[in-house]
Amino acid sequence: MKSRPLATALVVIALLSAACGGSSDGTGSAGQPMPESGKPVPQPTLAETGDRDTAEVEAPEAVATRQRDTATEQISTFALDVDTASYGYSRRLLQDGGLPEPGQVRPEEFVNSFAQDYREPDDDGFTVHMDGARTPKNGTALLRVGLQTRRAAAEARRPANLTFVVDVSGSMSEPGRLDLVREALHKLVDQLGPGDQVSVVAFSDRADTVLSMTPATDRDRLHAAVERLAIGQSTNLEAGLTSGYAEAAASFRAVAVNRVILLSDGLANVGDTTWQGILDRVEDAAGKKITLLCVGVGRDYGDRLMEQLADNGDGAAVYVSSVDDARKVFVEQFATNLDLRARDAKAQVVFNPSVVESYRLIGYENRQLATEDFRDDAKDGGEIGPGHSVTALYEVRLRGGASGQLATATVRWQDPDTRDPAEASRSLAAGDLAASLWRESASRFQVDVVAAGFAEYLRTGEGIAGAAPKDLAAHATRLAASTEDPAVTELATLIERAMSLR
Repeated sequence: MKSRPLATALVVIALLSAACGGSSDGTGSAGQPMPESGKPVPQPTLAETGDRDTAEVEAPEAVATRQRDTATEQISTFALDVDTASYGYSRRLLQDGGLPEPGQVRPEEFVNSFAQDYREPDDDGFTVHMDGARTPKNGTALLRVGLQTRRAAAEARRPANLTFVVDVSGSMSEPGRLDLVREALHKLVDQLGPGDQVSVVAFSDRADTVLSMTPATDRDRLHAAVERLAIGQSTNLEAGLTSGYAEAAASFRAVAVNRVILLSDGLANVGDTTWQGILDRVEDAAGKKITLLCVGVGRDYGDRLMEQLADNGDGAAVYVSSVDDARKVFVEQFATNLDLRARDAKAQVVFNPSVVESYRLIGYENRQLATEDFRDDAKDGGEIGPGHSVTALYEVRLRGGASGQLATATVRWQDPDTRDPAEASRSLAAGDLAASLWRESASRFQVDVVAAGFAEYLRTGEGIAGAAPKDLAAHATRLAASTEDPAVTELATLIERAMSLR
């Protein structure tokens, strides 16, 4: 922690008081509206405050457990993340009688695997939702920041140029891997419309173009190409993605969504096996607004490589272990996973130091940004599709007897076509916190708390404020009944299984 002159500290507090001085009804301290979409909301940046603490690099483990003191770190900034692969892969391991490694557990991906209750915006931006609840632990509370984009009707979806990059290496010969990939691709092809186009690249020790860019109306040809996929030898993921991006760049259409879809177990063993090296090879093609979707398969799975490719390659990572998973990704969430509402989306939460003594962002260790990066549109954020929700949970320690505005959350993004930036904000007052986490807060908020608490238990053996590990399964069972959500029922089962394996 760097020391600073008193004058600088006073300037910081003054600026933050201006940002956090309004009420939770969406007005600022001077009575000015806090818009939900489309207009920038002034907040202190690093250039204004001189605060460089948030730019310091810490190990993920340290970030995961450290409470940030608002006397010096009032601002939390992170890139949005819609990945869910960590939860999908952990679920697969637990169902098979194993436990994930702590480093494979990312709490934000557990939370973002569940349905939310946020209102959709009327336009193509975001709505910002904030709520929270006090916990039984004296002086603590949990805060939820939720961001939501508007769903897209099937007929309103932009045409898509899709390049499937399919791993056919020897490791994909395990029963259920390549068969599942074929099933997923068949399902996706059946969802495509007249304006869509598809190409297929297969890779093992080298890459081959199985099918050049072909109109989706030629379904017989597309399905036949999928059926021709056959097992090879080593896993040269670098060659596969290099060829895939080259194919996507050669067929690029400015009016379409241009996306590479990688289907692999992520176990690269030939060529460059690092995400940095692989992305360096495709940097020029990726710069043409070609996004990436990483679809993981297999019990032995290169989680780290696939996650980093997605996070640093303008993409997202999901994991499928069953036909039902494939249907969810490629049918139910078809438009969400293919189209774009926002590029380089980031969130920033400014805490009021007169109300909040300290805070901790649960998860997002790999996505945290320096304060000044929030309005630097050259800095990478997250790519968000239509109908996507993004949730972040904070543990906060409140000052005794404090009242007034607790925090302001702002999301900033760029239009996927014009790159014009826009922002939306929302504030929450301490008085708006539910008095009881488990009795008075929204059911979906409670599900998020259970999911985050479960993730923390898997990676640290401990829970989060107000969510003791021993109580998580009971809470999940109760919430499954109130939400009538099969995914929450499954969560309860997974928690019980994890408890029995420890």
